[in-house]
Amino acid sequence: MIEGTDLIDAALESGAEFEALYVDRASVGDRQVAALLSRADRAGVSIFSLDAGVFENVADAKSPQPVLAAVRFTVGTLADVGAQGLVLVLDNVRDPGNAGTIIRSADAAGAAAVVLTGDSVDPFNPKTLRASAGSVFHLLLVVAALDETLSHFRALGVRSYATVVHGGTPFRRADLSGPCVVVIGNESSGLDDATVSWCDEKMTIPMAGRAESLNAGVAASLIAFEALSQRSDTTTA
Repeated sequence: MIEGTDLIDAALESGAEFEALYVDRASVGDRQVAALLSRADRAGVSIFSLDAGVFENVADAKSPQPVLAAVRFTVGTLADVGAQGLVLVLDNVRDPGNAGTIIRSADAAGAAAVVLTGDSVDPFNPKTLRASAGSVFHLLLVVAALDETLSHFRALGVRSYATVVHGGTPFRRADLSGPCVVVIGNESSGLDDATVSWCDEKMTIPMAGRAESLNAGVAASLIAFEALSQRSDTTTA
């Protein structure tokens, strides 16, 4: 289920398959909602108008936006990801806001894909969807096991980096200009020793203050845009 005109508009633009769109009957006259309904109708989407009480029972949020839709999402496989651009691997990233932020930043920075491994949050969790601001419809998302993921990219000759708080190559000195994989760990415990050892190199974001570590969403965003800067364009090649 996706909520809000912006997210639904992004789904329509991407050509996502809709099961149905639901609108709060009291909001049908709103200009933005009306424009969205018109576009959805032209796309052949089934539209249902619901009374406020019924609509609130269907919606996920406590204060739902006036439109929501049931959409079929496509999850990629490792075979869909080649040796190109930046791939962010989220291992045991459980916070939906962090996952959505990372997906949004990866999309904005032109990353090739985001792979979720271990006990990471469902990429289509309602909170993740909202935090992604529609980027789930623009970016290849894959759910896979971590060992299979790293083995896949190693076979392609793609270098992998494990993010660690201390002791790694400063992220601005790491070569992110070509195909590379960066593994982001759990918000509280980071990456375990085994995972770090599976990667080719360690990467660290230097910090000047007294904070123990960075938020996973912030760290991944910094790395994604450093990769974009090193490539000096917005392609994934």
